[in-house]
Amino acid sequence: MRTAALILGIIGGVLGIIAGIAAMMIGGIGVAFEAEDAGMIGSLGFLAILLGIAGVVGGALATRKPKAAAIIELIAGLFGFIAVSMFWIPSGLCLIVGALLAFLGRKPSPAEVAAP
Repeated sequence: MRTAALILGIIGGVLGIIAGIAAMMIGGIGVAFEAEDAGMIGSLGFLAILLGIAGVVGGALATRKPKAAAIIELIAGLFGFIAVSMFWIPSGLCLIVGALLAFLGRKPSPAEVAAP
């Protein structure tokens, strides 16, 4: 399951970067036509790019540190919906499922095994 979390995290992060670039392009076009709040769309696109990079980092950590990877992928997946909403659907789904697989695929610590 860790390998699937790694693949989904990387795919979701790359798709998130593409979604951020698309949002920045639309924001730039809106600024060129003097649309209202178009500059905010561009800055949220930049945030989506940062979240996409975080998703790739979370995916890369899935094999060595699955708990940290799950947290990073989940945060990136959820906050991406806030940043660019509809553009984030494919990447958000990949990141959230990747986070779930990373968390469920981790080996339990000795303290968790010993607990009744």
